[in-house]
Amino acid sequence: MSAPVLSADEMLLWHTQTSDRLRGLLEQHPEALAFPCDIAKTSTLGGLLQHIVAVELRYAERLAGEPATEYDTIPYGTVAEVYATHDRAMELYRKVLADSSVNWDEEIEFVTRSLGAMVATRKAVFFHALTHAIRHYAQITTLLRQHEITMKFPLDYLFVAARRV
Repeated sequence: MSAPVLSADEMLLWHTQTSDRLRGLLEQHPEALAFPCDIAKTSTLGGLLQHIVAVELRYAERLAGEPATEYDTIPYGTVAEVYATHDRAMELYRKVLADSSVNWDEEIEFVTRSLGAMVATRKAVFFHALTHAIRHYAQITTLLRQHEITMKFPLDYLFVAARRV
């Protein structure tokens, strides 16, 4: 019998589907970027989205061996700007995942905005970046519901793999 294991590819698929659904909803409701929001020391939903894609991009850059983009330079004035950063991060994750020479158990150093210098395995950084976004997406859907904007499909992992009978 095998152990239930969530692979990096499955995690990336869940993250991609979740992000794509939220992107579609925000493209229909760009006014949502201005909604007040106090999550992650932000003041608007746009600011929270900047936080999410900044984490995605900066960790992707670290995994790819590139210098981390300065957080404050990451744009978030429009849905297109937010998702251009997201798309760049996803390109980097796919590139790193496709590289068979990457040692996922290797520890890398990085600096966080909240806790300073840290070290963790590449695997931990990868899974953290993707689950970080999904965790915030759940908060965003709650905020959107408070403004009468609802998702038409659940964002839970189950619905990546489940099908109707």
